[in-house]
Amino acid sequence: MKLLVVGVGGQVARSLVERARGSSVEVLSIGRPDVDLEIAGGAEQAILSEAPDIVVNSAAYTAVDDAETPEGRRAAWATNAEGPALLARMALRHELTLVHLSSDYVYDGSRPEHDEAEPPAPLGVYGQAKAAGDAAVAVAPRHYLLRASWLVGDGANFVRTMARLADEGASPSVVCDQVGRLTFASEAARAVRHLLDTGAPYGTYHVSNAGPPTSWCDIARGVFRLRGRDPQDVLAVTTGEYAADRPSAPRPSSSVLSLAKLRSTGFEPADAAEMLRDYLATLPPALP
Repeated sequence: MKLLVVGVGGQVARSLVERARGSSVEVLSIGRPDVDLEIAGGAEQAILSEAPDIVVNSAAYTAVDDAETPEGRRAAWATNAEGPALLARMALRHELTLVHLSSDYVYDGSRPEHDEAEPPAPLGVYGQAKAAGDAAVAVAPRHYLLRASWLVGDGANFVRTMARLADEGASPSVVCDQVGRLTFASEAARAVRHLLDTGAPYGTYHVSNAGPPTSWCDIARGVFRLRGRDPQDVLAVTTGEYAADRPSAPRPSSSVLSLAKLRSTGFEPADAAEMLRDYLATLPPALP
């Protein structure tokens, strides 16, 4: 089996490549400048030249706030909507399995927990483009659409930022009225491999780590505690207070995703708090 990951720079993409080492699955990755999902003909030629059985799309425009600007809106729709539509048409024509990574931002957050049957109702441009991409992917007969919340992996992310601020002696203000669960990139990659390896039914699945829902402020305070700081050095603020003096895209107040469907396939998500502790242990220690 040959698996081609589109979006080589993505956090889940890197975890998929790492997880495939030593297995019988040949995993290749491709990204710009070799493939640009905004250039339909060239992208399809580049992908098909690798003769994959499975295509995993982790390419995404993720600048949520910038997506609200005219330039960002165009980029978000090109990558998050037109790109997946291109891949879905290709998967349909060439009988490929398509795996697509999506987001909790397709929901408006009005329900305390979202399941896969809930119709998308995105609040901002980023979520609207992701929802359009999801609809296109659903056309491919053999598809797995995974919606993740609050992704954490290699590179810049919320947890790394909070660890740095804790180490620097800062006392940040963090939103307390948005709740969800972290999804570590390695866990999302494990879910992808599980669905493929077990031949789970095609369709949409939610993925995140397990455990009770928490707010961004709760997570930040947990990071501060694990870095040796007083958790109360993190100031809790509302979304409205945080966005009062800065441009900000609307965000769902609840990003809690139901994991029942994924669990029904035999996958048991790892606990978010435990993975947070292990993740922080991989970061350089705070300077004395």
